[in-house]
Amino acid sequence: MTFTPAANRNRILILTGFILLKFVLEYTLIHPVYDLQRDEFLHLDQAHHLAWGFTSIPPFTSWISWIILKLGNTVFWVKFFPALFGILTTVLVWKTIETLKGNLFALVLGATAITFSSVTRLNTLFQPNSFDVLSWTLVYYLLIKYISSEERKWLLMLGIAFALGFLNKYNIVFLLLGTLPALLLTNARSIFLKKDLYLAILLALLLISPNLYWQYEHNFPVLRHMEELARTQLVHVNRLDFLKEQIFYFIGSIFVLISALISLALHKPFLPYRFVLLSFIFTILLFIYFRAKGYYAIGLYPVLLAFGSIYLSNLLNGGWRIYLKPICLIIPMLMFIPIAKRSFPIYTPEKLASMAMEKKQFHRWEDGKEYMLEQDFADMLGWKELAAQVDSIYNTIPDKRHLIVFCDNYGEAGAINFYKKTKALNAMAFNADYINWYKVDHPVEVIIRIKGPDDGDPERMAGEHRLFEEVILAGKINNKYAREYGTEIYLLRKPKADIRRFLETERKALLKADGL
Repeated sequence: MTFTPAANRNRILILTGFILLKFVLEYTLIHPVYDLQRDEFLHLDQAHHLAWGFTSIPPFTSWISWIILKLGNTVFWVKFFPALFGILTTVLVWKTIETLKGNLFALVLGATAITFSSVTRLNTLFQPNSFDVLSWTLVYYLLIKYISSEERKWLLMLGIAFALGFLNKYNIVFLLLGTLPALLLTNARSIFLKKDLYLAILLALLLISPNLYWQYEHNFPVLRHMEELARTQLVHVNRLDFLKEQIFYFIGSIFVLISALISLALHKPFLPYRFVLLSFIFTILLFIYFRAKGYYAIGLYPVLLAFGSIYLSNLLNGGWRIYLKPICLIIPMLMFIPIAKRSFPIYTPEKLASMAMEKKQFHRWEDGKEYMLEQDFADMLGWKELAAQVDSIYNTIPDKRHLIVFCDNYGEAGAINFYKKTKALNAMAFNADYINWYKVDHPVEVIIRIKGPDDGDPERMAGEHRLFEEVILAGKINNKYAREYGTEIYLLRKPKADIRRFLETERKALLKADGL
């Protein structure tokens, strides 16, 4: 399909409008009462410890964290990059529709469908998930570009795209496992006869090899992380709930997705791309088998929105059906309104809790229990309060040369390090990647101890009392809606033993238990 210069200008203006709208949504769909989310703090602290791998994720996110650090480490830039990755995903859907010769309505429908979907929710948080969806969409886009043109550059770029996706999140391996048999079972199998495919594979292996070597050197922590994830979180995943979530994520544009599945199965012009349908089916089945979390599969859908938009655009051409076109654009936007009220932290915690009680609609956390707030929202509360109290306590201690700030978990340590006002203050923990970053080169006489939410254990502070003569409760997180509600801040003084040696022994024991 050839567009006139005027038509091209219109398309660019419309796409620019979607880009601006995306930025506005990502910065306005979070109420200012919320802090950053627990995982974001860990990722941001990785900028200070650049490596080719981390305990739970590959290195790509740490590179973005380093850029954020150099830009000032402000909330604006923390929100900017996931929003940017979401925008690039929208652009790829747009370019996929152009590659498949879709008209202007198809372009607008595809952009509308992805903008007013769960992808926007995903893009509110600085986590690997936003780039994960982008990398999956890019892999599909490059495969479609190659099949439509057979130009070798697309295969070489495919190797780079997969490598970047792998260096961001290992989740993309599921896409590989689902797509390879899909290609073999369709006419697209001819791709395996192209030497450029194997050059692309070698290029991808070369790019990811530093991370693979890092995993080898550290006894493959990713395997232990996956085992722990399966034992503590995925065991609570209901397979039927997984399928329900797939529908909910794109509920406003479900008719576009249905059109995509039908067209990829039956529409003759889409026959060369039928591997996309089989790839979707195989990958979903893999996720179901492994009890994956619902959002792991979101990367499968942007490319389907492209196919569905084109098919609907052709279907609605001519006669009375053209009047259905504006309805197709309005439905995703209208459906997004109630979804935003439930899925985005646009209300205060008090309001959300009141709504949950009124409607008897509670939220299941990764521990399998139900709560009034979504887990992500509860993980965005109490952090500034914690950091402010630690700052205040830290500044009351005259001699800080023998002081450390020690936390129960990475969220506490990362939040203190991000929100602290005192530059010299540095929180640490024996949790997640922090256990590898622990370094104290001075005797320890005083500890500001952050103890996680009170679990009712009568021996909760027994260890601290055995090691210090003075154990003083100095602060507490009082936000009852925070996941960290009840977290206590203790001031530990007058040690009874060599604390530095004790902590190092404890750290080595934990590392050994984890096989590190």
